[in-house]
Amino acid sequence: MQAQYEAALEWLEKYPELYTVLSVSVLLLAAWIANWIVKRILVRGIYRALRATAMGEDRALYDSHIISRLANVVPALIISIGTGLIPDLQPEVVTVVRNVCNGVIILVVALAISGVFTLIETLYQRRPDAHMKPIKGYVQVVKIAIFALSFILVIAALIDRSPLILLSGLGAMAAVLILIFQDTLLSLVASVQISSNDIVRVGDWVEMPQLNADGDVIDIALHTIKIQNFDKTITTIPTKRFISDPFKNWRGMQEAGGRRIKRPVLLDQNSVHFLSLDEIRHLHRFNLLDDYLTKKEQEITDWNQKLAEAGKEPVNTRRITNIGSFRAYVERYLRNHSGINQDLTLIVRQMAPTADGLPLEVYCFTNTVIWVEYEGIQSDIFDHLLAILPEFELRVFQHPSGTDMREMGVSLGRSTHAEQIPTSEYKGSEDVE
Repeated sequence: MQAQYEAALEWLEKYPELYTVLSVSVLLLAAWIANWIVKRILVRGIYRALRATAMGEDRALYDSHIISRLANVVPALIISIGTGLIPDLQPEVVTVVRNVCNGVIILVVALAISGVFTLIETLYQRRPDAHMKPIKGYVQVVKIAIFALSFILVIAALIDRSPLILLSGLGAMAAVLILIFQDTLLSLVASVQISSNDIVRVGDWVEMPQLNADGDVIDIALHTIKIQNFDKTITTIPTKRFISDPFKNWRGMQEAGGRRIKRPVLLDQNSVHFLSLDEIRHLHRFNLLDDYLTKKEQEITDWNQKLAEAGKEPVNTRRITNIGSFRAYVERYLRNHSGINQDLTLIVRQMAPTADGLPLEVYCFTNTVIWVEYEGIQSDIFDHLLAILPEFELRVFQHPSGTDMREMGVSLGRSTHAEQIPTSEYKGSEDVE
């Protein structure tokens, strides 16, 4: 066997070109076999061994492709080492092949390290407090640094020069690099400020009208922050805009556990009047007002008794008004409403009169921050207030509509027509009847 092998070598040495081609073919075949063994046997064996552990059950390890990427180093190493063993191969060719293989190895290692940081970020995102301190921006910065360094090392390996030579030339290119990466640098500074000052988190409801963004933050990256609007569209905003532009963060409302209701009922000022004794007795039927009216009547009686002779004129006395009673009723109604947060501010206040009526504003907080529930509670409250207004002899102010104008015209027409009919005609009609 040994003799046959030596004889085959002696025969191949007579044909150097054929010897080189066969050697290259054997080298490539060996690299392919090594790649097949590593990926089909070694990598799969490692994954099977990891499945027996708690880490192996985590899908994030497989999605990071760390082990599969490192497996690509083996065929590159075999080609880099085996190229020098091929006889009659030009030194320049050997140098080029080795430099390319070294560049591939550097790139593969950089991708594997990037996968490690991706795995770290994925595991960190599973923490309950991860949305408060997102690290995605920092991970992206580290990845940029890794790929920038690997790019320099790959160029140095391809041109077969020391990477220090390339690094020494970066000083002169600093201004150009800053100009090229200015968005990245600004985004990095913005990410640090957002994280350190806790300006915005994943899950926050933010509102930025100038960019048509109104919804929940779903992702915070180095360069962009994604917001899913309430119409399910997604707005992508540069991270630096959250430092330079004003925006509203509704996190405080969500953490307080209550959402504010701040809405007025516009009352017709012509319907405001003092209550008569019959109207007061009518309002005593309300359980929410009984105690208020009793105390108010006693307070006003004591006050008026001090007026002596002047108190005989009603104009000089204090009296109960329908709007004051309604305001007291609204406050007590909210105090007893199951959907109102009683620990937060609750005010029913009368605002300055306007041309659109007298605003009676309800200012309170619901005990939920869920939008649908909040709107339901708010609508339920104002449904009741609008329906109960006639009990207080109050009217809601409303600008005349087309129907109002038509009814007014018909009414005026009837009254004008009645005035134009002579009395004799009335008598004649009565005779006919």
